[in-house]
Amino acid sequence: MDKLKKVLSGQDGNDDLNVLQSASEASTLGWGTRVKGFVACFVGGVLCSVLGTCFLWVPKNGLTLFAVFYSLGNIASLLSTMFLMGPLKQIKRMCDKTRALATAVMITCLVLTFCAAFWWKNKGLALLFCILQFLAFTWYSLSYIPFARDAIIKLCSACLK
Repeated sequence: MDKLKKVLSGQDGNDDLNVLQSASEASTLGWGTRVKGFVACFVGGVLCSVLGTCFLWVPKNGLTLFAVFYSLGNIASLLSTMFLMGPLKQIKRMCDKTRALATAVMITCLVLTFCAAFWWKNKGLALLFCILQFLAFTWYSLSYIPFARDAIIKLCSACLK
């Protein structure tokens, strides 16, 4: 109502907010609703990924279905955290210097998986991009656990010696 009064009184109402900030401020979800949205989106993502894995054994188009459903599952799982943090904070955290590379690789592999499945019709590349998606998503997820990446690097270097 206040915005309407500002516009009608001649004030522009332009507070120099960008689109993401406006969307974030418009979200008035309570904490309980946010948790329910997170759980629903995350469970949907896991179900898509599991369903995609089941499609691996379907003859002819199974690998393509796997790539699509696995990728949709990853997207849903990633979007589920936006319910907890909000879209603006999630995007900012995805672009932090500790996560930027993993985010870029993950999104690139998601796009390339769809390209390999639909445009290039190359099942081997689709599978390769799904594996890279998994690795990038895991590395991205580990960035939220303090010192987890360092522990993995030390473990891998100890195994290589």
